[in-house]
Amino acid sequence: MNPITAIKIMLWILLAVILFHLSIILKIVPYELTWGGRLKNDSEMYVFEIISILINLFLCVILFIKGKYIRAFLSMKIVNIILWVFLILFGLNSVGNLLAETNFEKFFTLVTFISALLIWIILRKDRKGTHSNGFNKYGF
Repeated sequence: MNPITAIKIMLWILLAVILFHLSIILKIVPYELTWGGRLKNDSEMYVFEIISILINLFLCVILFIKGKYIRAFLSMKIVNIILWVFLILFGLNSVGNLLAETNFEKFFTLVTFISALLIWIILRKDRKGTHSNGFNKYGF
């Protein structure tokens, strides 16, 4: 799979995740099923969900920059560092979801693992000999 296809799939996944978080805010999905059952009231849920949506929107912007859908206001090196951080977070989150108590949360292991895999594809060395940081093997 090429990186542009991975970016497009990742953006669709992020749209679905954002819609999921909005459904929690709208109380279509009970927040007791999410966040490992740690949320105790609506106030906590709103804070967690809004932060989650903002983080997912931030990742969307980073992917739009990486895919050159919008003009870069960050260097590609910073974009790649941010993507590596998300790769690590998705990997750790996959482990956390595997250890979750509810099957509902365990299902998200698949989503976070696929997200980690897609980010890996986006970051890996491309076929032209240019690394994902925009430099060739000689640093140019």
